[in-house]
Amino acid sequence: MTPRARTTNPAAVLAMDAAALLLFALLARIAHNSPELPLSLPGVLSTWWPFLIGGLIGGAVVLGIRRPAAAVSPSGIIVWIIAVVVGLGIWGIRHGQVPHISFIIVASTTSAILLLGWRAIAAASARRAARR
Repeated sequence: MTPRARTTNPAAVLAMDAAALLLFALLARIAHNSPELPLSLPGVLSTWWPFLIGGLIGGAVVLGIRRPAAAVSPSGIIVWIIAVVVGLGIWGIRHGQVPHISFIIVASTTSAILLLGWRAIAAASARRAARR
């Protein structure tokens, strides 16, 4: 499968987004590892699922508006914004409070790097392969 084929397959794009958000959840749990919030598989999954739901909704929106799913803009930005809004919204509902501004900033920045970063790398790889 060529780099372009891998990044134009909607299932592959959704899988990459899910993996990026799983890495986000793992990094968050590592950063906040404590006796009250120990690093564990259930803990990572508990952090992951709200953002995963947002990422899947974002992916559905991108597919619905028929944009290239692996493009950084607008597709990656759409997925990122929806993943953050839904993920933090679910977090707020689960905890009965608005997330702290530092959490909003870190979650937004880290998820942007991961969700947009893999797309930028895939695009660069596809361009490089096309030049050969």
